[in-house]
Amino acid sequence: MRTRPLRRCIDFVTEHNRITLLVMVLLTGVVLAGIPQLNTGSQAGGTAADFEHLDRVQASQHIEDVYRADEHSQSNRTLATVYVHQPDGNVLSKPALRAELEFQQTLREDDAVGRALHPDGMTGIANLVATRAAGDRAASLEEQLAAVKSASEQEIRTLLRETVTDNPRAGRLLPADFAGETSATDRRLLIALDTGVDQDVYEDARNAIFETANDRDASGYFTLGGPAMEAANSHFTGEMVELVLPLALLLIVAILAFAYRDLVDVIVGMTGVVLSVAWMFGLLGWLGVSAGVVIIAPVVLITGLSIDFGFHVFNRYREQRAAGADRAPRTDEREADATRRGEDAGIRPSMNRGVRLVATALVLVTVTAAIGFLANLANPLPMIRNLGIAITLGVASALLLFVTVVPALKISIDGLLERVGFDRRKAPLGHGRYLRPALERTVTLARRAAPVVVIVAVLLGAAGGGAWFALDQESFQQGDGEVADWKQNLPDPIGWDRHAYYDRADHVEETYRPASAADATRTQILLDGDVTGGGTLAGIADGIDHLESASLLVQADAGGVESPLSALRRVADRNATVAAMVDRADSDGDGIPDRNVARLYDALYAADSDLASRVLERTDGEYRSALVTVSIDAGWETQDTAVTEMETAAAAMVDGSDRTATLAGPFSVNQAVVADLVAGILLTMVLALAAILLTTMGVFRAMHGSATLGAVVAVPIALVVGSVIGTMYLLEIPLTLLTALLMSLVVGVGIDYNIHIGDRFADERRAGTPTIPALRAAVTGTGGALVGSTLTTAGAFATLTLVPHPQLVSFGSIVVVALVTAFLVSLLVLPSLLVLWDRHAAASVTVGDRTQTGVSATQD
Repeated sequence: MRTRPLRRCIDFVTEHNRITLLVMVLLTGVVLAGIPQLNTGSQAGGTAADFEHLDRVQASQHIEDVYRADEHSQSNRTLATVYVHQPDGNVLSKPALRAELEFQQTLREDDAVGRALHPDGMTGIANLVATRAAGDRAASLEEQLAAVKSASEQEIRTLLRETVTDNPRAGRLLPADFAGETSATDRRLLIALDTGVDQDVYEDARNAIFETANDRDASGYFTLGGPAMEAANSHFTGEMVELVLPLALLLIVAILAFAYRDLVDVIVGMTGVVLSVAWMFGLLGWLGVSAGVVIIAPVVLITGLSIDFGFHVFNRYREQRAAGADRAPRTDEREADATRRGEDAGIRPSMNRGVRLVATALVLVTVTAAIGFLANLANPLPMIRNLGIAITLGVASALLLFVTVVPALKISIDGLLERVGFDRRKAPLGHGRYLRPALERTVTLARRAAPVVVIVAVLLGAAGGGAWFALDQESFQQGDGEVADWKQNLPDPIGWDRHAYYDRADHVEETYRPASAADATRTQILLDGDVTGGGTLAGIADGIDHLESASLLVQADAGGVESPLSALRRVADRNATVAAMVDRADSDGDGIPDRNVARLYDALYAADSDLASRVLERTDGEYRSALVTVSIDAGWETQDTAVTEMETAAAAMVDGSDRTATLAGPFSVNQAVVADLVAGILLTMVLALAAILLTTMGVFRAMHGSATLGAVVAVPIALVVGSVIGTMYLLEIPLTLLTALLMSLVVGVGIDYNIHIGDRFADERRAGTPTIPALRAAVTGTGGALVGSTLTTAGAFATLTLVPHPQLVSFGSIVVVALVTAFLVSLLVLPSLLVLWDRHAAASVTVGDRTQTGVSATQD
């Protein structure tokens, strides 16, 4: 590996700082022009082909290819629901019902709603009562309103009792525990929208429904659809920006100010950080990579890595100035010219040598981080691939900016200030009277007890890594909007308020069941094998009974279940021949046929082939599979419980027979995909570790003459990963898509600190410094920058734990643990490994000055 091109670049930057700044300003303008082209849409989903090796995905594909159930279950309508909740009122009174009809009138007057409204129209308890009052089921809305206005309160109560008793549709519109009274605190209105209209019209209609209901908030009207959720998310983001972002920025600036103790270095360093993030988004825009679901993670990670780069560049520069590099004999004619121009040429050699010394470590950090991040390109999910691309672009941008813009800007400002009389020499980080002794103690520990330190570290890392298989797995961590009291009691504008959406969502979940089986979540169980055996239909009945006993089914007797058994019963109700065959096939009188099942299927096809084709697969007269479709009362937040119950039901349908039962609904497929992704990320993490190990060994062999030294530097990443996994287990942080992704990112950032200390140690050894003094110089010289970087980045991530959302709390916690663990490993474990390596390695690093020779000759 040659360093000459890198050295020439550094020479140009430090000698021509103004030209460098001009060029980089122009280049930055070009890069940032890509930001307006940035695609912020979500691309989180994969395709079925990406997961076709999964049984549940195969079953879903088989159902789609063979069965016609989807054709019948799909509809060109969707329901928008408006809820009315009056805790101290009666939503079934005459004024309340009249108000609902007037609400419907207002909606119909909206152009978008009128164009998007499905022929099924709007259905509320007010409509059912009003049409009865008008004596015409087809009465127009105006006629309904007139009928309600003319009826007395007593007549309305009588009509309401009749409606609830006679019309089963009324039950969908009232609370699940409604017992036929004439008063209630809750009701809902179902609005059917046509999904076949233009997408913009459809979205405008949903927004109009949300806004119209919101205008009647005082009367208890509200919605929980997409616009309401977007409003809650917007409120959440605003609260986070007002509370968390200022605190994170304040913390970062405060730590930088304490570490640098120099306003110029804080400003220059933050300039590099901001530009790194901006470049990342600009490059994403030019490359057409979506940033819709990868905005948070790259920003915070690139901010942390950029701050780390800045600490090392400034620290090496300060060390060189303190060592008198600026007072070295001037051998370069260009430096003499600079002196004659009245510039402080002493700043340039200090920056030149400082950046040269740290550049190799920065390049290696960038390369190893990129390997860890780009390993995610093998993942089938676009979201994960985009995450790897975004962070890699950000890290590469940070490297370029911190070896060009930051040094050039620093030289320019320091030169200007020194010409007007300000001394710009600053003490290096890590050399304070409190920090330096603490850092030196880690070297003493390595010198006295290196084997013990390594053994303890390996045991702890192995114990933590073993907890991977004990972690809970969830698709995502559902936030409930709960906000701690102290956050709500903060003075405005930083006080955090719980949005009404979450209370309303909880209330609706407790109060209502799905509006109908057709509108509930539909999931399938595919039966393969001997589906004509005598126990097939009994097994299906047992599985359905389990789901019903678990209160998971919606309208089990009214379209909530579709199976060969329900199809036979439906046809038998209207076909005497089939009914007689069903009775004869029931040998034990339990109402479930248990013999001649194939003949029953034939009769079903003969009587209603359309219905039969939705529950049975028949090829050349042979029955190959059967399909059970159920409507379940569950949401994404309860999907794990629902899938567990479905698995139990599927097992009951098999019950020791030659049949197989495979879940194929959205929840079960999602669960299988998440498990597969977690396993894939584990494999990606292992491969990334191996790639980083080989890369570090190759670079250290080329630069320092020792591949084994590179291995010693890289191996502690495994300890970091193990510690993070163990901490997740102790903190009960589950493996979700996000936390599993973070585990792969830990590989990319976990080696950062080790590289800086290992590279500095090799430099000192090559200069002829004995082992312990070389280690002391590496730890105290580089350790100060690591302390500042850890405090700044971990502190910023720690502010995420203030956000009242478990997913973001987990995100912040994992990154903080990873950063702190990486820091501790680099200062406590790596020095011990370096001591052991120096004692037992077959050959040591080449003695010589890397910045002068460029390449070492001795290799092990």
